[in-house]
Formats: sequence, structure tokens, C-alpha cells
Amino acid sequence: MHDTAEVRKLRGAFFTPPSLCRFVSEWAIRSPDDVVLEPSCGDAEFLLAAHHRLSELGGTGTLRGAELHGESARQARARLAAAGRASVPIAVGDFFHLEPSRDVTAVVGNPPFVRYQTHSGEDRTASRAAALRAGVSLSGLASSWAAFTVHAAEFLAPGGRLGMVLPAELLSTNYAGGVRRYLMERFASVGLILFEERVFRTAQEEVVLLLADGYGAGPTDHCVMRQVRNAEDLAVGGVDTKWTPPDPAGKWTASLLSRTALQTYTGVMDSPAWTTLSTWGETSLGAVTGNNKFFTMPTARAAQAGIPASELARISPPGSSHLRGLEFTTAALNQLDRDGRATRLFRPKGAPSAAASAYIAAGEATDVDTAYKCRVRDPWWLVPVLPPPDLFLTYMNADSPRLCANRARARHLNSVHGLYLNTDCKTLGMDHLPLAAINSMTLLAAETVGRAYGGGMLKLEPREADVLPVPSPDLVAEHADDLATLAQLVGPELRGSALTDLAHQVDNILLVRGLGLSRAQVGELRNQQHVLHQRRKARGKAPRVD
Repeated sequence: MHDTAEVRKLRGAFFTPPSLCRFVSEWAIRSPDDVVLEPSCGDAEFLLAAHHRLSELGGTGTLRGAELHGESARQARARLAAAGRASVPIAVGDFFHLEPSRDVTAVVGNPPFVRYQTHSGEDRTASRAAALRAGVSLSGLASSWAAFTVHAAEFLAPGGRLGMVLPAELLSTNYAGGVRRYLMERFASVGLILFEERVFRTAQEEVVLLLADGYGAGPTDHCVMRQVRNAEDLAVGGVDTKWTPPDPAGKWTASLLSRTALQTYTGVMDSPAWTTLSTWGETSLGAVTGNNKFFTMPTARAAQAGIPASELARISPPGSSHLRGLEFTTAALNQLDRDGRATRLFRPKGAPSAAASAYIAAGEATDVDTAYKCRVRDPWWLVPVLPPPDLFLTYMNADSPRLCANRARARHLNSVHGLYLNTDCKTLGMDHLPLAAINSMTLLAAETVGRAYGGGMLKLEPREADVLPVPSPDLVAEHADDLATLAQLVGPELRGSALTDLAHQVDNILLVRGLGLSRAQVGELRNQQHVLHQRRKARGKAPRVD
């Protein structure tokens, strides 16, 4: 088969710019006798850079390669021979089938970027087994690079170095948590270089440069971050920033912040006046009906079917567009009901009434009961629900996650999360946390703990919500009067400039007066929130390599 761009895309091959290969080789290769491995060598761009680096050091060292694609391996050998490096061993085949040699001093390269949809079958089995042998368990959502990085590191001798071009998913995806932990546990130092521009323009794939030093001499508790404009600017250097992630396996997205913003962000997180949402209470998923059109309805539709109110539960309607204020009241719920929104959940508590039985029979006639969530329930029509939460948390957002006090005491479906406040802060949380959370620190943090979803939406799962940085109960209690005064001026919907203006006022209360931050520091947090927000929206519009 001809090696077209489409064929290379399917196997995740995107060849690395020479300037980046030179930089990595110069960093990783430090002795004329180094043993260098490129585990996905393509047409040998990295190996050629390694050859030149060894020559500069006055030696020849040892070069090795591995490549899945036979024709690329043939081209690699030819290019190396033309450069004066004949007989470089390049293993052709699946890299995951190679046994780690543990004698390599420098691993350099650009692993294949194959997403989980196409990284399947025997390939996935082999990759996950290789990662597991190194102590890293990967989920079924992991792309190929994750296992590839771990397996490549296992070829290193003690003290060895790993220089890899990796997807920016290293920083942000949940499935990469095991890789992040592995790197910080095994290496004495972990460096990351972030790019403002895309390195692989045709792939539309954002990448980071991983520079991990001192294999076997870990753990380390921090990363060293540097931001550059593009691959050509690597030679210029930059300012390094030390960053200590709260949890090595947690997301490293905060490292995308500017140096000054990261310093402020870290300082706020170190303050006892700031905490995470889990301190306030427990976040839960909403009820999954299996068929919202059948199970949810406005009161008028229930009345037409003769279903009594005792067999209906009051719910926040599917979606979250109505939860963009500070509270969700009974009056608001009733208005949504009059507007025809589904504010009732069909849920007979005991033996169904005659009307409910007829409704159930109608559902069976249209195969509602065969949907998976219905099929595994007994009886199929009884939807499990939790008690009404104290706060709603929107988890799929174009702008930012929002907390909303559940004054209507409505139950929630899985289109929003519920927050059940701890007893000791229940009143404080319902009265003030929705407003207190609209500050530039929390809005910025949401971009770092959440994940970009289709169309540039920001998604926040419960375990991500648990670590969302928010003001502490003590800080909120200290400024409760000011927050209450400000809340009286807030309208029923907060979007666009209204949300931004309100965040500025909350900043003055909690960040400036409360934490003592300068207006310049707060301004940098705002600026970085805007940068990450725009970055997320831009990624949502860009074509993906799937």
C-alpha cells in the first residue's frame, strides 16, 4: 500500500520537525558513548539528529530504532547510511512485543497518536499489557501514546533520559493519570515544554515536549514548565517555572498558565482560605431514566393521562439552561411547567394506579422497556432517584460551570449534578456559595480541572467537580454580609458580560479584600481564564484526528 497521508494518519504517524528533533537530541544525549533508542523512528528524523549530536560530542555511541511500518524502516536505514551511519539496527514490527533492554541512556521520539476508537483488538491488548508490566493500568479510553511512553521508558538504564513529543492530552485526560504518576515516581526530574502554536499543523494536534531525567532516581514532587511560541523558538530558551501538582496523577492543566498566573494560582491554593468543592459536600450524578421523553413530562400532559400527583416527582427539567442564576425557586419551576417544560418525573411509589398502569402498557407497546437502563431495572418503570440536592451544578457548559441553590427542592436528572452540602455548612452554602464561586480563581480553575468536549463545551464530571478550587467556608462566612448585599443586585440569568462583571465584583470581595491579592494578580487570573476559554473554543472548532 502506498504510504499516503491518510495511511500515516491511521497508524498515528506524524513526522517531527527537524528543529524539535535537534533540541530533544541535544538535551537527551550527553556523552559520546550514549546508547540512543528511537522506538517509533519513521524515516529516522530523530535518529539522524541523534547521530549528529553524537558526532558533535566526538563519538559514535550506539543508535537503535523500532518501526511498525516496513517501508518507513527501509527509508530510515537509507537516510542513515547516506549520513555515514550504516547498519543501524531497526526492529520492524509492533514495539510492544519488544522486551525492554534496560541499557539505553537516552530514549527520544514521537510516539504514534492513535486514538482509542482505532487503537483496538490485539494492538490494544499488547499495549495495555506492556503498560501493566510497568505498573500502569490504562483504561479502555487510552490512546496508543500512553502505553507507548511507559513501555519506552522501561528500556532505560538507571539515570537514563526520556525526551518525547506527546499529545497535550498528557496534561488533561483522566486516562493519562497513571502515566503522570509513573513519570513523577520513576524520574528524578520531569520537565514540560508547552507550545503556543501547533507543532503538527496538518494533524491539528496540540503537543507538549516531555523531558524526564534520572530514570529510577525518583520520585519528584514537581515539574519544571516552560512555554515557547513554536518549535523554532526552542533554541531561544525561556523562563522555567517550578510547579507542584497536588496529586501526581491529577490533571496538570494548570501548567498551561503563564508564569505569573501560575504563581498566583499556586499561592491561592496553598492558602487555608481556599479549598475544593469536596470540602463543602458531595457531588452526585443525576437520575438516568433511559428515556426522558417517556418518563418526564409537564403537569398538563400528566393530567391528560390521568396520572395523579402522588405518582410524579418534581424535577429540574432536562438540560441546564434554566440554571444560570444564583437560585432555582419554586416560582421558577412552576413557570417552566406552564411553559410546557418537563418538570415531572413519572415514578409510582407503590402499586401503579389504573392510569399509571395504562401509561406503563403504552411504554411497553413502544419498546421503552427494552432500553438498556430500563431493561436492567425491576420494575423497569421505577427510576432510581436521590433526594433533592442542596445545589445544582451544571456540568456541560459553553462558558463555565455554575452552582445554583435548589430552593424548589426538585430532584435532578443526569443533565446536571447535585451537590449535597455537609450539615455544618448547609445554610452558608445555599445562601452564598453560588455567588462566591463566581470569581476569577474558580472560573480559571474550572478550565484546568474540566475537560474540553465536542463543540468546545467544558465538561465537569463528579470527581473533577470534587477538586474544583472554591473559597473555603471560613472565607465565605467572613464576607457573608458583602456577598448578601451583592446578591440582591444579581438578575435571574448570568451570561456573557453580566457574568464577567459579577466575577469582578466577587473578586474585589474575596480575592482582593479577602486574600490580599493585588489587582494586577487578579487581572492576570482573569486574563488566563479568557486565554484558556478561547483555547477551548478554538479546539472545539478545529478538526480532530480520530
